[in-house]
Amino acid sequence: FITEPDCRTIIFENKHKGVYKRINVSNDGQYLLGGILIGDATAYNMLLQTSVNRIALSENPEELILGSRGGEQAGAGIESLPDAALICSCEGVTKGDICAAVADGSCENIDDLKKCTKAGTGCGGCLPMVKDLMTYTLKSQGKYIKNVICEHFNYSRQELFDLIHIHELKSYDEVLDALGKNDGCEVCKPLVSSLLASLWNEMILKKGNDVAQDSNDRFLANIQKGGSYSVVPRVPGGEITPDKLIVIGEVAKKYNLYTKITGGQRIDMFGAHLNDLPIIWEELIAAGFESGHAYGKGLRTVKSCVGSTWCRFGLHDSVSFAIRIEERYRGIRAPHKFKSAVSGCIRECAEAQSKDFGIIATEKGWNLYVCGNGGSKPQHALLLATDLDSETCIQYIDRFLMFYIRTADPLTRTATWLNKMEGGIDYLRNVIINDSLGMAAQWENEIENLIASYKCEWKEAVEKPAIRKRFSHFVNAPEDKDPTIEFVEMRGQKRTAEWKTL
Repeated sequence: FITEPDCRTIIFENKHKGVYKRINVSNDGQYLLGGILIGDATAYNMLLQTSVNRIALSENPEELILGSRGGEQAGAGIESLPDAALICSCEGVTKGDICAAVADGSCENIDDLKKCTKAGTGCGGCLPMVKDLMTYTLKSQGKYIKNVICEHFNYSRQELFDLIHIHELKSYDEVLDALGKNDGCEVCKPLVSSLLASLWNEMILKKGNDVAQDSNDRFLANIQKGGSYSVVPRVPGGEITPDKLIVIGEVAKKYNLYTKITGGQRIDMFGAHLNDLPIIWEELIAAGFESGHAYGKGLRTVKSCVGSTWCRFGLHDSVSFAIRIEERYRGIRAPHKFKSAVSGCIRECAEAQSKDFGIIATEKGWNLYVCGNGGSKPQHALLLATDLDSETCIQYIDRFLMFYIRTADPLTRTATWLNKMEGGIDYLRNVIINDSLGMAAQWENEIENLIASYKCEWKEAVEKPAIRKRFSHFVNAPEDKDPTIEFVEMRGQKRTAEWKTL
């Protein structure tokens, strides 16, 4: 990382909010050379493009991280990017490619644009900028822009959520008949299914909703490379007894599954055949396990350090609180997956500040952080409230999750949701803590209903013959395994064989 005197360095730091920003500009002040963003990465995409495309800076380059003095968005904006600016590095799609596809009238929604240009079909990290470019181009043509989920529903996700709630619609077909048109598509089907799950918390594979699920939800497991599936039991707070560890080992050996301890403090098993899933889960459920929902858009894990029960630095029992949190929010569906962690002190061994909501023990209670994430564009969570007792902390999380579930766009993590929120963390804090929208009581009641109606999806699938029979490769030979799935040995376990090239 270059330093002065080879460049001019501009630094902004807000220790209270955990925000640190640094940019290096050329000595003549004309070009952005690089930078670091911690705690607030909202400007990342534009800063990256400004640097890569050597866009000339204004006479006040500090506005890139401080904001303009006029209160408007600092920086040149997407309209100033050259047509050759690479927007989607996965597929090699430039700004010019995207704008041209929109301008010629062939793409008027994000799905058309993805099909036409392939932008956003890789890792998906460029999608926010792709959407911004599409909106910019359409607006420059004088066209009205409405945030609808797809061509079959003339509503945003938030509008559709409210309409389904008001009309008490319980299946995809009911929603399509009442609010949509035609037959639906691969975009709206899983989205509506997610809304139904977030509202009513019914079994996602019940008749009428089963065919609308995406591939992972349809089989209550993540399909892996090569066509096999993963098995991920929940391990609340990362705490597991020796007996349960033995069960996982016995099941993995019996069905020849690859085992891996994950960053979420649980054990994943890979390489299961589709028709083995029910019998594997039958054994796990009998031993006290339940679905880890690794396949769903909902709570994944709540990590924890050992806290005050073992660590001499721990201030509170972080494991017990993590287990309480995980068992409270398990199975609740949301616009995207969300993760949490509880650390027993400021040493932060559970990495709570990298989660959608994270909790850190203080001498007086708990600090609550929100809207962080890892992934391709890591973002530190921001401090929402300090020194909370356990009940108030949970109350704020209840409100936060329901606000997110109700208002976020499809497939939007909490960090991106906050980045797009007018007023940012101050507005969110006012909504959650001060109940500025007057919705807190309703949200708390709604999430209590979801918690009370929780059922392990795999337990239902195993016990109901109509659902259980779905798990077979061949309708006429349900006991036969897929012969095309191949494995090879690796370090004493198996892994998927490499795909054969033609």
